[in-house]
Amino acid sequence: MRVYTHPDCELHTNENSHAEVPERYPAMLAGVEKAKRRGVAVEYGPVEPAPETALAAVHEADYLDSLKEASASGGGHFDPDTAAGKRSWEAGLLASGAAMAAVDGAMGGEASFAVIRPPGHHATRSRAMGFCLVNHAAVAARHAREAGAERVAVLDWDVHHGNGTQDVFYADPDVLYLSAHRGGAFYPGTGYADEVGVGEGEGATVNVPLPARTGEKDYAAVFSGVFAPVLREFRPEAIVVSAGYDAHRRDPLGGMGLETESFGRFAAFLSSLADGIGAAPLALVMEGGYDLDALADSVAATIQGVEGGAAPDWKNSGAKAARDAREALSAHWESLRGA
Repeated sequence: MRVYTHPDCELHTNENSHAEVPERYPAMLAGVEKAKRRGVAVEYGPVEPAPETALAAVHEADYLDSLKEASASGGGHFDPDTAAGKRSWEAGLLASGAAMAAVDGAMGGEASFAVIRPPGHHATRSRAMGFCLVNHAAVAARHAREAGAERVAVLDWDVHHGNGTQDVFYADPDVLYLSAHRGGAFYPGTGYADEVGVGEGEGATVNVPLPARTGEKDYAAVFSGVFAPVLREFRPEAIVVSAGYDAHRRDPLGGMGLETESFGRFAAFLSSLADGIGAAPLALVMEGGYDLDALADSVAATIQGVEGGAAPDWKNSGAKAARDAREALSAHWESLRGA
């Protein structure tokens, strides 16, 4: 496992949030070190700031200018949850640079993890929101395309729907976005099963909203009964994982029922699937997770799952959320038709 990170990710401050705090960064690193103590070979890779052109490939120029200016002036507020500090632009460039480096590492043959903050998947083309300023997963996916991958998948297991990533790729047939998240009125209020993309991208957005307190059994039905068949049919050459840990049962924001070991099984399942379809190893990009101990433990479990974890023998249990998603998407994916 290659880990791409930079200590300046800790310098971002968001005075509008009591949850997305600098202390998250050492907790993430503690998870990496815990995996190392358990025998996983981890190598840290160098990180350079992403070029601004990489951010401009997924964000509007006026928005990036406003973000840069806010940071340069000492900070600024974007919504009730989201603010930038004086080092936030710098941290954002480094976080996206780490995400791009993780893609390069994965496409070079080694599973890679961008251990970064702030998270990114709520940042749309033109707006900061939900603690997110720059959409690092979207930057990573676009970088994978520019590096030669004809088809890229972004799989998001954060408890919140990645509305920003969906926004960037909603009309793009070459970037498949898949998300399992807490649905309904839960923040950000998007990600319904009938949100499937538009134009040439119709069918390339796969949303599975889940009820509060959902545990691993129903997530397993989503992974095995929706995500796996679609990924096998789409056959991406690169898979970017938006790895959020706020669906952990101890998270103060998520209200879901996953255990620490669930994330290790997610990672093992996806690693095995990537190998089976001839995709590059996983490129993981950190998203949410706000209980510091659960965050550290879940990062460690993920790394262990990627590096030699046994893929679970999950079966499609017929969970309602998985059935509803299959029905919504069956017109676009042959693999979702029938039982």
